[in-house]
Amino acid sequence: MHSWVAKEMMTVENDNLMSAEAVGRGHPDKVCDQISDKIVDYCMRKDDHSRVAVETLIKGGSDWCNVVLAGEITTRAKLTQEVLEKLVKSTLQDIGYDNWSKGCDYRSVTIFNYISKQSPDIAQGVDTGGAGDQGIMFGYATNETLRLQGAADEIRTALAPIPHILAHRLLVAFENPDPGHPLAGKFGPDLKSQVTAEYDDNNNFVGINRVILAIQHHEDVALATVQSYANGVVRDLMYDQFGVKSRPDVIVNGTGKFVVGGPRADAGLTGRKIIVDTYGGLSRHGGGAFSGKDPTKVDRSAAYAARWAAKHVVAAGLASRCEIQLAYVIGWSEPVSIHVDTFGTGIISDESICNRVKSLFDFTPNAIIDRLNLRSTNFSIAAHGGHFGRTPSAIHQEGSVVQFPWERLDADILRDLACTQTLKTKVSQ
Repeated sequence: MHSWVAKEMMTVENDNLMSAEAVGRGHPDKVCDQISDKIVDYCMRKDDHSRVAVETLIKGGSDWCNVVLAGEITTRAKLTQEVLEKLVKSTLQDIGYDNWSKGCDYRSVTIFNYISKQSPDIAQGVDTGGAGDQGIMFGYATNETLRLQGAADEIRTALAPIPHILAHRLLVAFENPDPGHPLAGKFGPDLKSQVTAEYDDNNNFVGINRVILAIQHHEDVALATVQSYANGVVRDLMYDQFGVKSRPDVIVNGTGKFVVGGPRADAGLTGRKIIVDTYGGLSRHGGGAFSGKDPTKVDRSAAYAARWAAKHVVAAGLASRCEIQLAYVIGWSEPVSIHVDTFGTGIISDESICNRVKSLFDFTPNAIIDRLNLRSTNFSIAAHGGHFGRTPSAIHQEGSVVQFPWERLDADILRDLACTQTLKTKVSQ
């Protein structure tokens, strides 16, 4: 495995390459996503019918950092300035921004609050079960992970693009290093990854071609040391979890140094990492961000439902790949359109699959919220590590169980999707 590739060598020799990107918890945009979702979680815990649409902006310098909160919230929760400051600072502390050398110190952050109540014009449509806004949402699934014979079960059953999952898993490995390793504590919170995979002419995964990493590190750590450590992380993760024996080029810190990071180096804003949140660029995205929004906002809930449905289509063996598009109008409960595309991999027509999906999945906002239990989901955890391709139930680093219900397969739905007779019976009822 090559630890460094000169720029003049970075040429593309294969037309069938696809890349996926991920960012770590400390990336300024991801910081804002987590703060916005921490506010959503707080409001939903206190009042599970809260209406939340909140954006976060963060920017700092060598010894200062400001956080701006803006949006609309209607809730019975007591969302005082003191509560907001606690939510913001605890999020920054959990991420690891506890020293100005890292780009931010949570103890000295200044919070500006520009939050008002939700417009009554919107509320009158949402209160009756309608969508919180117009828009289009996409869900996607692929069976390429099932073909990873040596992979861990949780990887094989993810039914999501391999480079997307790997890009996120790499960052988790850097965020949780072996505490006994000499470099433990030497990395900063600001991380990015990009994984390029090779596919054949039939869109079958062949291997990993290139891994690009941006790793914030202490001033006293040499680039060669970071590169050596990164090579080991990539190799171990690919071999042990994914069963992939590729020998990709690994490019670390393309400028040669990444010491200054976080809000000091870059302004952050909620909703700027929507491709990172979904499928890494290997499927379309409707354009609406998830973070900062309660589940009545179909930007979030319908995207989860579309992923849930697409995963069932692939798991049921109806197609190797499936993308589902939903479209809504504000105040209306039923989607105005549902579209299924299996990219020519379906064992029956896309129209037939779409009819089965319509019969078995209720895509009205209230039904999605209830079926996926979205009033009690920890969205701030989902804001980091990608929303899709996750393990349905996982142990968070703090010890709590985290649920991703849109990743869980339902045996009854799988059976009915694959069984024409059962489907006809359900439709007739």
